[in-house]
Amino acid sequence: MADLNYHHLRYFRAVAHDGNLTRTAERLNLSQSALSTQIKQLEARMGHKLFERQGRGLALTEAGRIALDHADRIFTAGDELMATLNRTGAARQPIRIGALSTLSRNFQLEFLRPIIGRDDLDIILRSGGATVLLEALQSLTLDVVLTTEPPGRDAFSGFTSHRISEQRVGVYGTARRMHHTSLGSLLASEPVILPTESSIRTGFDSLTARLGVTAQIAAEVDDMAMVRLLAREDAGLAITPAVVLADEIANGLLQAAPFDLDIVESFYAVTVNRSFPNPVVKDLIGR
Repeated sequence: MADLNYHHLRYFRAVAHDGNLTRTAERLNLSQSALSTQIKQLEARMGHKLFERQGRGLALTEAGRIALDHADRIFTAGDELMATLNRTGAARQPIRIGALSTLSRNFQLEFLRPIIGRDDLDIILRSGGATVLLEALQSLTLDVVLTTEPPGRDAFSGFTSHRISEQRVGVYGTARRMHHTSLGSLLASEPVILPTESSIRTGFDSLTARLGVTAQIAAEVDDMAMVRLLAREDAGLAITPAVVLADEIANGLLQAAPFDLDIVESFYAVTVNRSFPNPVVKDLIGR
């Protein structure tokens, strides 16, 4: 299909993902009639209807689904080509890393340590929510995303989650809170600082249910940096992996309670399938 019009194909792809001709036309700053004409010309060239009406929107026909699959691969490959050429043409190679805004800064530092100080690299860090970071990964503006929860993997997303670390979760606080002789007594008597909506929180709730105790929650925090500050201020016991409080534990400001919570937090480096992956990512993940 040497004379396939890729402008038409790009417009088709945009409408297919939006599911609405009017919305796509507004987004692309085109008239609806002009966009419709482009789609019809593509259908004529392919010899198949690509859309069918479904309520107020458009649904892909079988031929449309096949065309979209190929179009996604074509334009993703083009984006990847430009990203790769831009990278190789630079004097310093960029490595673009996204990390959940709630992720421990100490853990991020440990992940980056092998490449810190390399004069051939530009390390670009971006923090944010999982949805935004994974969208950036799919659009090839990030090379890898660090997270504590692996995203779902399907044929469309192409995500691969590499478990790069597992760390046991403990109870950490000042010495004055560490006189209890059992875990149940400790958790029933001392206020705790907990992360929100995480595997740690799920494991902790299960633990207190098994022990038959009701925890006193001093704070629920979705930022590990704030967990550190609250623990330093003796607001309560931090329920977290040791890496979050590494400096405070090392200088004796905080101590670990001598009890096993039987909770483990996993850390993942998420990549997306690419024909030309950034080689630095492989070095970081495979070490």
